[in-house]
Amino acid sequence: MLTVLGFAMIATFLVLIMTKKMSPIAALVLIPALFCVAVGQGARLGDYVIDGVGNLAPTAAMLMFAIVYFGVMIDVGLFDPIVRGILRFCKADPVRIVVGTAVLAAIVSLDGDGSTTFMITVSAMYPLYKRLGMSLVVMTGVAATANGVMNTLPWGGPTARAATALKLDAADIFVPMIPALGVGLLFVFALAYVLGRRERRRIGYLTLDEALVPETGTVLVAAGGGGAGGGSKDAGGRAGAGTGAGVGTEAGVGAEVGSGSSSSPGFGSGSDSGAGEGDGDGFQGLDPNRATLRPRLYWFNAGLTVALLTAMILELLPIPVLFLLGAALALTVNYPDMAEQKARIAAHADNVLNVSGMVFAAAVFTGVLTGTGMVEHMADWLVGAIPEGMGPHMGLVTGVLSLPLTYFMSNDGFYFGVLPVLAEAGAAHGVSSLEIARASIVGQALHMSSPLVPAVYVLVGMAKVEFGDHTRFTVKWAALTSLVVLAAAVLFGIV
Repeated sequence: MLTVLGFAMIATFLVLIMTKKMSPIAALVLIPALFCVAVGQGARLGDYVIDGVGNLAPTAAMLMFAIVYFGVMIDVGLFDPIVRGILRFCKADPVRIVVGTAVLAAIVSLDGDGSTTFMITVSAMYPLYKRLGMSLVVMTGVAATANGVMNTLPWGGPTARAATALKLDAADIFVPMIPALGVGLLFVFALAYVLGRRERRRIGYLTLDEALVPETGTVLVAAGGGGAGGGSKDAGGRAGAGTGAGVGTEAGVGAEVGSGSSSSPGFGSGSDSGAGEGDGDGFQGLDPNRATLRPRLYWFNAGLTVALLTAMILELLPIPVLFLLGAALALTVNYPDMAEQKARIAAHADNVLNVSGMVFAAAVFTGVLTGTGMVEHMADWLVGAIPEGMGPHMGLVTGVLSLPLTYFMSNDGFYFGVLPVLAEAGAAHGVSSLEIARASIVGQALHMSSPLVPAVYVLVGMAKVEFGDHTRFTVKWAALTSLVVLAAAVLFGIV
């Protein structure tokens, strides 16, 4: 019974957000609450929610201060040279832009933190996608998939969890997987090239000067948290966005209605007052003359960021503490005036509230899923459904199961709850725990777009893309990427 209800709860949630019948934050709270009552454990809903909030509170704190920190770094101009370099490489060619998105996301993913990767990638690429009228879900999909492949780094989380759960060395798991993961990353770059060519056919090949001319066309995907809106097409054939809140227009026409998140000068002189403003929502890109720039402190900010990322990789302090200290130091040094500090915090408050709210809403979902025993029953059912004849191929089975299980479960739930069971089943058929552990990390490309991953809300929030739009577009490509990694691992004899 709990198995059926668990799958039904997840399916209900996904259907509602993908059809835009409910917002993600409402669905994350109300759907599990309803199912908790349905299984007869409504009286313990409070306990489950508090447990879930307690588990995710450090993540919420990390995201809050990470957004403030990187928001300040964008304001002061730390990433302006990166943006200018990407612009020079891309030359307003959609193919180069999408491939550049994949490369940038993969490089920044070396720090092992998805939220950091998405903040930097979106900050650099968002203005260019908006100027050219490119699909924003292409940006979020490519960035999430590239980050998912790179998330298998030993300090990224999944590999360390697999090593801990099975009492193995993380290097023994990761190093042999490098060829297969390399194939997966090359596949992401090839996918980016194909998607870029598709975008080029849709909008054409412009020069950078042409791209910077204000247009009146609408973007392909409705952005922000607004209504679904009916899609229309302008004279140029571009799909139009709906008319609900959060729907944006192309450069020079207006700010995104009700988005309220463009007050940061990091994206030009944006206004959050609604449609009709000339410079809205970052359409101007990174304004080289914005008042928040601190060119004299560039090397201080660069050094601080490198030190922060190094400390994260070396695990000198918990990540929330590092970002808390980094944000406080960055604000104090770059903006010693109290009024300026308040203005910078207020400029990024919208993103902070959206993301942290989503994390705590997800805590309700994960708390109920775990507390009621649904996730345990679902895992036991899936493991029990494995045919006896597949025993000698438990490495392959684990790799295939890692796709749905890491999408519908947290990494902790999968690696500490399910993986030991799979390893035991494999051991009974002579399959080593190392092989099982290596296979278990192939599903991370798909995992990074799971509604249970807090970082994905940073990605869609900053890109102003509906989570349902991102899910519909990304899941198929991310799943295919994971299968490519698994196929390469089998072909190379790793799994």
